[in-house]
Amino acid sequence: MTKEKAWGWIDENKKHIVKLSDRVWEYAELGLVEERSSKLLADELERNGFEVERGVAGMPTAFVAKWSNGEDPTIGLMGEYDALPGLSNEKVPLKEPLKPGAPGHGCGHNIHGVTAVAAAIATRHEMEEAGISGTLKMYGCPAEENYDAKVFMVRAGLFRGVDACLSHHPGSINTATIGSSTAVNGVKFHYYGKTSHAASSPEQGRSALDAVELMNIGVNYIREHVIQEARFHYVIEVGGGQPNVVPDYARSWYYIRAPERDQLDSIYKRILRIADGAALMTETTLKVEFIMGLYNLIPNKTIAEAITGNMKQIGAPQHTPEELEFAKKINADLDRQVKIDDMMRQKVPTWERYADMEMADDVLDPFGEDYCSAGSIDVGDVSWVVPAVEYETATYPLGSPAHSWQWVACGAMGLGHKSLIFSSKVTAGTVIDLLTKPELVKKSKEEHSRRLEGKKYVSPIPIDIQPPLKLARDYAEKNKGKD
Repeated sequence: MTKEKAWGWIDENKKHIVKLSDRVWEYAELGLVEERSSKLLADELERNGFEVERGVAGMPTAFVAKWSNGEDPTIGLMGEYDALPGLSNEKVPLKEPLKPGAPGHGCGHNIHGVTAVAAAIATRHEMEEAGISGTLKMYGCPAEENYDAKVFMVRAGLFRGVDACLSHHPGSINTATIGSSTAVNGVKFHYYGKTSHAASSPEQGRSALDAVELMNIGVNYIREHVIQEARFHYVIEVGGGQPNVVPDYARSWYYIRAPERDQLDSIYKRILRIADGAALMTETTLKVEFIMGLYNLIPNKTIAEAITGNMKQIGAPQHTPEELEFAKKINADLDRQVKIDDMMRQKVPTWERYADMEMADDVLDPFGEDYCSAGSIDVGDVSWVVPAVEYETATYPLGSPAHSWQWVACGAMGLGHKSLIFSSKVTAGTVIDLLTKPELVKKSKEEHSRRLEGKKYVSPIPIDIQPPLKLARDYAEKNKGKD
């Protein structure tokens, strides 16, 4: 099946696609308040014939755009557009805030969202030209960085009836990995005690801070007695006012992770018992506030191979001497061994070749079957209800850290622009393969069922928990930066 119409449309509209991405980069809006970014992308899809439903799943900046040329198959494309706090930076290879303290696109979501939009529109033109039957759904996904919006979208049934789903994330290599990610629960533990003078009448006080600290000690002691891959990390958000007052309120915030959801559920129950024990020991009252939960990622080699096949057909971006010099300056302070260790940890098969390169210039076959990232991602929940893959393309210098000013600086320059156009073509090409090759969809679904092993998805978010819109607005206001 030819893809020239779709790829040609992307080439013809390259300047406009780049402009959209740069505009989202400039907006740099935090999760659940991406009003301008969401509107920009939804409006673009609407102008190009898509029917757009805005404000889905209880989130004003979430949307679903649909275009159909016959119902089946239905292929989804996911795009994100939220930024990170405090990472504002100029388009220069050194730390130089554009606006001190303001957000910046330190994870490339300006590229992420526009890739899906451009690919959806380009595919629509190919479908019309070639008479390809099927339905496209582009999911505008806010708040990946902090509020895990896709979990709410899955809970709302928005992915029901989708045959396969694609997502692109800017990265440092060109590939579609087949590793997994950890499941996670985010939980706050509120302890309530009694105030008293800490010196003259401590016997009358009941310290909420003592409860938090005892809980932390208990959790740290079970690290030896859980699976090695489990992770717990926490902060004490509130610990009291001043030393001579027994704190009547204290709060900790935990992330609890494990490679599989059922492993996490078992560990979480143990931690809840420890939290209860800390309340008993201190005669305080405990309130558990469940904040968020994510499933582990279910990989799909069938779709991953289709993605890398399109990458090879298009050809990985090649960079100019000026772009490579920019990348070299970005990584000026990066220790070579740190770079190697990072690639080895991710099981990158060509790390020896990449060790002294600035930018990846090739395409790697899918790898990482036995690798589980210690991090978590809300694409994981989507992957439990539909075959889904999030792939990456080389946008940033090899070894450069994610969530950094370095990634912000690259995202609106030549490095980012080349990755954007490349990924738009890769996504469009893979969607066309899924639309025109029934055997590919069938094989991906069979693999999906096999990997699930009969397990069923149950939303980790209780039905009474809604997207934290007020919290998001307050957080954005506190992190808007200094004029």
